[in-house]
This record gives sequence, C-alpha cells and structure tokens, in this order.
Amino acid sequence: MAAVAVTAPTEPRRRDRPAGSGFDWGQPFVYLVALIAVLISVVPVAYVWIGGFRRTADINANPAGWPDPWTLDSYLRVLGSSRFWGSVFSSSVVGIGTTAGVVLLGVMAAFVIARYDFRGRGALYSLFAAGLMFPLTVAALPLTILLRDIGLQGSFLGVIIPQVAFALPTTVIILVPFLRAIPAELEEAAAIDGTSRIGFFWRIMLPLSVPGLVTVGVLAFVGSWNAYLLPLLVMAAGGMPQDLWTLPLGVQQFSTQYSADTGAVLAYTSLAMLPALAFFLFAEKRIVGGLTGAVKG
Repeated sequence: MAAVAVTAPTEPRRRDRPAGSGFDWGQPFVYLVALIAVLISVVPVAYVWIGGFRRTADINANPAGWPDPWTLDSYLRVLGSSRFWGSVFSSSVVGIGTTAGVVLLGVMAAFVIARYDFRGRGALYSLFAAGLMFPLTVAALPLTILLRDIGLQGSFLGVIIPQVAFALPTTVIILVPFLRAIPAELEEAAAIDGTSRIGFFWRIMLPLSVPGLVTVGVLAFVGSWNAYLLPLLVMAAGGMPQDLWTLPLGVQQFSTQYSADTGAVLAYTSLAMLPALAFFLFAEKRIVGGLTGAVKG
C-alpha cells in the first residue's frame, strides 16, 4: 500500500504593511509621548478659544465647563474696542518691520559667510552662533538706557531694531547652510555670462533661497508678534500711549480694565493669536522645506 505524504498546512502569508500605513503598536511609548505633547500644546489654546464664548459668571462657577449657552458678546466687545485695533496696528508695524529687517540683513550676512572665502569667516560665524546664548533679559537694563539716550524710547524703531538684532543669529545659522548648498557651478556660469556677484545675488541666489527666506521670515514675525518684554521696556516705560501698545501688552491692559470680565480677556487673547497662527499655517510647507534645505546643506 502506497504511503501518503501528509504535509502540515501552511500559514497564510503575511503581507508587508507599507511604511506609514497605520500605527506601529510595537512602539506604544512613542505614541504616548506624542499624544501627551499634542494635548499639552492644544488643550490650553482650545480652552482659551472656547472660553471666549462663555459668560464670565459661568466661567467663575465652573472654569472647566462647556459654554451653555454659546455667546458672542465677549468677542463683539473686543472687536468693538478701539484699543484692540490700535494694538493690532502696532503689532503689525513692529512685526512687518522686524521681519523685513531680519530677512534683508540676515540673507546679506549669510551670503557673505556662505559664498566668500576670507580670513576670519569661521570666527564671524561663531560670533553669530554665540548670539544664540545671549538672552534679552541679560541686556534689558543696558538696552533700555541706550534706547533712552539715543531718543528711541517710546517709539516703534526702539522695538524693531533690537528685535532684528536678537533674531539675526538664528537667521544666519539657518541661511548659511542653505546658501552654501547652492552649487558653485551656477555662480561660475553666471560669471561667464557677464553677471556680477551682486547680479548673481539678486537674480539667482534670492529666487533659489525663497524657502529659507520664508522660514526665517515666519520665525521672525511670530517671535515679534508674541514678544512681551521688549515692548514693555520700550513702549510702556517709554510713555507711548496705551492705544498703541502691541497686542501682548494690550491683553494686560484689557484685563486690568475689565478685571472681572474673564470672558472678554479670553476672547481678546484668542483674537490676538489668530494672525500669527494663520501666517504660520499658511507658510508651513515652505518652513519645512527651508529647514530641510538647511539641514542638508
């Protein structure tokens, strides 16, 4: 009688899951940390936005409650305040001026460091890197005295110029690797065609550097929009009218004027953060591209 070979049933073949097609449950700790980080970042912002739709009495009775009923009174009161729009104007002037100064001066300094070979280039780059370790709080008192002596206390330029100076180290650190990664063959080809170095800078270098410029511009604008200490030292201590204080200072003044109106304070804070958040989200892809180019460079 012929023997019959018995084979064990084969297990169904597992299909390899493509990367990024779901959760990797083999790393639950990573997802837990990411979830906690998202909650820490999102929950306070969501609380402020939702709190603006609540009445002050409801907030005092139950700070963690849900709006019942939803009301727009706080937002309408803030939008109808001349002080709020004066603060929006001041923050816009300071933010745009700071961004323009940071981008213009930063790209020129980074271009020289990245594309020119001269004695002391490494020391100059190290000087900008050292500026990252020099906080504004250390220079608060001498900076205030200097601005007062040169007549910039209580003015927009008194805020813009120091903010540009303190943002330049980060700008140069980001732009130097980005500009250095642009092939030298492009500059050689431009020189053969009769283009000067200034022409190469304006016609070729700047268009190719748009992702990096957008990155440093957004960082400078958001940092200026959220700045509190420097406007406090220059505007509040310099005697500038309160209607022209920037938004972070305006929040303080609004909460002082309506000390019991917590809903209006939360609504003011929500509206104050919207422009910077919208600007950041609008340029998010270019920011990632600029940082990626800087890392590759």
